[in-house]
Amino acid sequence: MNNSKGKGFLGLLILLFAVGLFGFLGYDTMDSIKLGLDLAGGVSITYQAVEANPSDEDMADTVYKLQQRVQNYSTEAEVYREGANRINIDIPGVSDANAILQDLGKPGSLMFIDETGQVILTGDQVATAKVGQTEQNGIRSYVVSLTFTPEGTTSFAEATTKNVGKQIAIIYDGEVKSSPVVREAITGGQCQIDGMEGYEEANNLASTIRIGSLSLELEELRSNVVGAKLGEEAISTSLKAGVIGFAVVAVFMAVAYLVPGVAAVLALALYVGLILILLAAFEVTLTLPGIAGIILSVGMAVDANVIIFTRIKEELGHGKVVKSAIKTGFSKALSAIVDGNVTTLIAAAVLYFRGSGTVKGFATTLAIGIILSMFTALFVTRFALYSLFSLGLEDPKFYGVKKDGKQIHFLGKRRFCFAVSIVMIVVGWGAMLLNNSQTGKALNYGMDFTGGTSTNVTFNENLSLEDISSRVVPVVSQITGDADVQTQKVEGTNEVIIKTKTLSVDQRQALSNAMVESFGVEAEKITAESISAAVSKEMKQDAVAAVVIATVLMLLYIWFRFKDIRFATSAILALVHDVLVVLTFYAVAKWSVGSTFIACMLTIVGYSINATIVIFDRIRENLAARTPKQQLDDLVDQSITQTFTRSINTSLTTFIMVFVLFIMGVSSIREFALPLMAGIVCGTYSSVCVTGALWYVMTSAKGKKDLGGKAENP
Repeated sequence: MNNSKGKGFLGLLILLFAVGLFGFLGYDTMDSIKLGLDLAGGVSITYQAVEANPSDEDMADTVYKLQQRVQNYSTEAEVYREGANRINIDIPGVSDANAILQDLGKPGSLMFIDETGQVILTGDQVATAKVGQTEQNGIRSYVVSLTFTPEGTTSFAEATTKNVGKQIAIIYDGEVKSSPVVREAITGGQCQIDGMEGYEEANNLASTIRIGSLSLELEELRSNVVGAKLGEEAISTSLKAGVIGFAVVAVFMAVAYLVPGVAAVLALALYVGLILILLAAFEVTLTLPGIAGIILSVGMAVDANVIIFTRIKEELGHGKVVKSAIKTGFSKALSAIVDGNVTTLIAAAVLYFRGSGTVKGFATTLAIGIILSMFTALFVTRFALYSLFSLGLEDPKFYGVKKDGKQIHFLGKRRFCFAVSIVMIVVGWGAMLLNNSQTGKALNYGMDFTGGTSTNVTFNENLSLEDISSRVVPVVSQITGDADVQTQKVEGTNEVIIKTKTLSVDQRQALSNAMVESFGVEAEKITAESISAAVSKEMKQDAVAAVVIATVLMLLYIWFRFKDIRFATSAILALVHDVLVVLTFYAVAKWSVGSTFIACMLTIVGYSINATIVIFDRIRENLAARTPKQQLDDLVDQSITQTFTRSINTSLTTFIMVFVLFIMGVSSIREFALPLMAGIVCGTYSSVCVTGALWYVMTSAKGKKDLGGKAENP
C-alpha cells in the first residue's frame, strides 16, 4: 500500500469511527433530550384570579407575563386563559408539579413599603427581577437586580430620595421577604439588593418579586401531571419516516454525485449524530414538529454539498485534474455557502431574542442546524472527499463532469412569470376576503390562534393514548365537526382533557351525551370550559416584530455583501412573494392555521433567502468576469442556468424528506408538511424564475434612466 492510499484509508477509518461514535452518542443522548407536551407530557397548572371579575386587559397582561416567565422551564410552554378568570399553564418535560409550584411561587400581592407604612411601589411596577453575582476583595456574593417600569422608576426615585439611610420592606402576601437599606437615591430605574447568604436565598427573592409583579393576584386551583398528547406509535412512525427519507436522500446523492455523494452521506450521518448531542447539551425542548424540523434540516443540509459538487463538476469540465477541481470547487462555493447561512443565522438570532414561545424554540433549532450544516459541509465532506481520493479514486468519471450545456433563456419568460406570481397573490387575497365574508375569518385559524373549548371527561376505564386516538377522537370529531381535536391524559387517573374549537351550548350537551352513550361516562364527571388562544396577541406581535427586524437586517447584510441595494431589494421581494403565495394555499385549501403555522412560514423564509443567495452569488461572480460584449440579460440567464441543477437537486432532496413525513406522519405532522411542500416548490420557482428577473429589471431601468431612456448594456 503506497503512502497516499495509506493516508486515505486512515482518514476514512477515522471518519467512519467518528460517524459511529457520534451516532452512538447521539442515540444514547436521546433519553436526555427534553421532550414537549405532545411527546412526553408534563405539568398542567390552573390558577384562578382572586378578584371576582378581572378585566380582559388585566387577564391578557397576566397571561403574557406568565408566558415570559415559564419560558425559563421550556420555550414550548403554553399559557392560555380558561373561562373568565382562570389561567392554565402547560409545561412540557417535567413531572413534579409541586416542585414547579414551589419554584414558580404563589402569584400573590407584592408591595414596597417605607418605615412609615406607606406603599411606595406595587408589584406590577417591577419589570424584571434577576439573580446576579458581585465580587469584592475576592469574596463572591449574590444579589437581586431589579428593573422598574417607567411609572415604577418615577415612584422609586421619589421614595429612595426621601428614604436614604432607611429601610424599605418588600412585603409579599403580608409577609416581609426583605428589608434592604437605601444607601443613595436611585433614579435610573434599576437597583440591586445585596446581603444574600447564598444563591438559593437570592433566587427565592427574585422568584417572589417576579411572580408578585403580575397584574392580578392568583391562587392555585389545581395542578396535574398530564401524559403525552400523542402515543408511541406516532413518534415511531415519524422516526421511521426520518430514516426512510435519509436513506432515499443518501441513495440519490450517491447516484447523482458518485464519490462526492458518498462523502456527503458520511458527513450528513455525522451531522445527525451531532445535532442530537447538541439538542441535549443546550436543553432544547423537542416537539413532534421539532422532529420534523430536524428531519427537514437534513434535507436542507444537502444544499451546501450540492453547491460544492456542482462547482467541482464545472472545474472538471474546464479540464482541471480532480485534486485541483476539488480544491477550487470548495473555494468558489465558500462565498455562497457563507452568505446564505449567515443571512439565515441573522434571522434566527433576531427570532430568538425578539420572539417568544414556539418562535424562540424554532430559532434555537434553526441556528444549531445551520452551524452544523456549515461545519459538516466545509470540513467533514472535504476530509471525506480527500480520503476517498487518496484511496485511488482519482478518475474524473468518479466525480462527474459538467460541461457548458445549452443556456436557458429564463428572462424571456419573465413577464409570464411575473403575471403568474401576481395572479397567485391576488387569488390569495381574494380567497381571504371571501373566507372573511363567509366565516368572519380570513384564514382557517386553529385553537392555538382562536381558543376553543376544553372538556374534561373522567372515563370508567384507564384508556391508553392509542385508545383515545382510535375510539374517543372520532366520536368527538363527528359531534363537533372539528378535525383538529387535541387530547391529553391526566397521569394516575382516568381523566382525559379534550380540546376542540369553540362549542355552543347545544354542541357541549351533544358531546356530553355522546360520551355517556358511547363510553358509559357519568354525566356529572364531564365539565367544559372556554379556553383562550395559546398564541396570545402579544406573542403574535413579538413574532411580527421579530420577522420585520430580521428582514431589515438581512436586507442590510445582503446590501453590504453584494455592494448593490438591488440585490437586497430583489431578495426581500422574492421572500415576500413566497410567503404570500404559500398564504394563498392556506386560504384556498383552508389549511388549519395552528401552532405549526409560524414555524412553517419561518422555515419557508429561511429556505427562500438561501436559494436566492446562491443565484446572486453566481451573478456577482459573472459580473466580475464579464466581457464588454456580453449583454446583461445573457449574463443573468447564464448565472441561473449554471445554478439550475443545484436548485432542482436541493429542492428535490428537501422535498423527498418532507414528502415521506407527509405520507407516514400523523395528522399534526401532515399539517406541518403539506404547506412546507408548497413552500419548497414556490421557493424553487421564485429563485429560478423571479429573483434574477427582478434584479435585471431594476438594473436595466436604472441604466435606461442614466442613458436618457436608451437601451443599456451595463
